[in-house]
Formats: sequence, C-alpha cells, structure tokens
Amino acid sequence: MKKKLLKNTEWTILIVSLLLFVIGLVALFSATQSTEYGEFKKQIQWFVVSIPFLILAYCIDYNVIARFSTVIYIISLGLLVGVLFTEPINGARSWYQFGGTSIQPSELSKIVVILFISFLINKLQIRGRKQINKIWKLFIALFFMAIPIGLIILQPDYGTAMAYIFAMLFILFISGIDKKYIIIACLCVAVLVPVVYHKLPEHALKRIEVFLNPESDPRGDGYNIIQSKLAIGAGQLLGMGLLQGNQTQLGFLYPKTTDFIFSVIGEELGFIATATILVLYVVLVTKIIYIAKTAKDNLGSYIAIGIGGIFFFHMIENIGMTIGLLPITGVPLPFVSYGGSSLITNFICIGLLLNISSRRQKSYL
Repeated sequence: MKKKLLKNTEWTILIVSLLLFVIGLVALFSATQSTEYGEFKKQIQWFVVSIPFLILAYCIDYNVIARFSTVIYIISLGLLVGVLFTEPINGARSWYQFGGTSIQPSELSKIVVILFISFLINKLQIRGRKQINKIWKLFIALFFMAIPIGLIILQPDYGTAMAYIFAMLFILFISGIDKKYIIIACLCVAVLVPVVYHKLPEHALKRIEVFLNPESDPRGDGYNIIQSKLAIGAGQLLGMGLLQGNQTQLGFLYPKTTDFIFSVIGEELGFIATATILVLYVVLVTKIIYIAKTAKDNLGSYIAIGIGGIFFFHMIENIGMTIGLLPITGVPLPFVSYGGSSLITNFICIGLLLNISSRRQKSYL
C-alpha cells in the first residue's frame, strides 16, 4: 500500500516548489549582502524547520487531519484576536514577537481555515452536493469564513484577507453552488465597491490613488512602485547580473526581500528568470487543479482547490503589484519571498497536496 501511495503522489508540485525556493534563495543572497546575509541565512533555517511539517502533512491521512480542524480553527481565531493587542509594525498588528523572531498568525491560519471550511462544507453536503445551495447552509459556511477575514481586516491586512476570500471562492465554485448565487454575488460586488471605496481608511485610499498614478507622489507613496518598475525594466532579457542591480544594491528598492523580491529577480536575472517563475507557478496551479479534480472524495477536492486559490492569488497579486498592474498590498510571493510563517505554511500546503494526490482512487487499482 505504501508503495502505491508513493507511486501515485504528484511529486511535480514538490519539485516546482523547491525550484521556486531555490530561485528565491538566490535573490535573497543578492538582496541581503549589505546586511551580512541575515535574512538569507534565516530563510534557510526556516526551510529546515518546514521539512518536518511537510512530512507530517504528507504522511497523516488528510481525513484524519480534517477531523481536528474545528479545534485548530478555534485556536487560530484566538491567535488572530490576540494579535490585535500587540504593538503595530509598519501600521499593522499582524505579528507576535518572540525575541528576534516574528510569527504571523494570519499566514499560519490560512491552511487551518481551508481545512475547517472544507470539512464544514463536506459535512453540510452529507445528503448531496446540491445541499450547499440551501440558504442556511451557505450562510453557515460564509459566516465561519467571515470571522477570520474580519479579524485580519482589523489588523489591518487587506492582502491576506483577499487571499482567504479567493480560497473560499475557489472552494464554493467546485462545491456545486448554483449559478444564481454567483450572479447575485457579482451584482453585490458591483454595487458595494463604490460604497466601500468611500469608507476606506485614508492610507488605503492613498494606495489606490498611487496605484492609478504613481508619479503623483514620486517621493512618497508612489516611490516603491516607481523603483520596482525601474528595476524590472533595467533587467531586460538577461539581467544586470547577480549582485549588480542598481536599484537593489543601492537601496532604492524596498522592501526588497519580501514584497519586491520579484523586482530583484527581474533586475539582476532578467526576463528569462521572471518568465521561468511565471511558468513554474502556472505548472503548480495547473497540477493543483488536477489533484482537486482527481481526489478520491469531495473533502480532498475542496482542500486542494482552496490551496490553489491561495497560491493563485499570491502569485497574481505580488507580481501584479511589482509591475504596476495591481495595488500594493504587501502580499509575499510564495516560496520566493522571505518569511518564516509564509514558508512553513506554504510547505504544509504542499504536504497536504502530496497527501491528497497519493490517496487518489487510481492508487488502489
């Protein structure tokens, strides 16, 4: 049985994630030379810490893991409430500080929420997939998803909140939800966007205005995006060379190890490297969709597609904001950007995907 599980595992997603991680390490090595490679070394340490979590997520049947999701969900809500009482960093209360280490609960809660919502919807559909279209059942699913999203918005961290929303949308889309709800949701968004826009806090409005016209504040809020576009443009086809990027090495690009790591790669390694990253993400998301499609049960499908929604949003948002196509939200690039909480969460997700793929029905043929 173990040989069948190993043989049926979709190892491509692990290989792709490791390739992205290596590319990120190369970029971090260059971006941190002025700080004696501090974040580069820490990223390697976080990778080592991630390995046992990945192995556990792969080895323990995801159905067993999902049974404990309710308890873990409650714990994660407690962490999201507690972080609101911490000291703000860069205007947001998103991190617990333990000495020199920062833990971001909203990152670690992503997989917890996906597991719980997938488990919940699967239970609500015990009499059939169409059960999710009953108003009260759909309300229950949306209610329990809205709680962590609301807490994250209070931090405030709109980018991470959007990642949760994407995960929920992906799960609902394949859960058999009626098209009428999709149409109603789209109409509600169209009506609410103008209202919400005028209710946004000043700093959020400023980000949108700068996104539409960065040159309106080139030394203020528009500075980062202007420098990012200059860096990517300067890289051209093959890049300026590792450790040779002007914006990167002279400190014009900030924060270059997290939000704008893609810009570092574009400047120093060029279009070929950035195009390679895009191809790798397309392969990753495509494989995740395939795993969701071929999972042995609905629970596996929901977990897989929820993870796919998270990765898809992070890829689109991070790359989009670095080239000026989307507003800056501080969303990291999965496996590439520096960040311990993000890296551990991402590799747990990969472990679960390997888990789901290994237990597909064809593994027992």
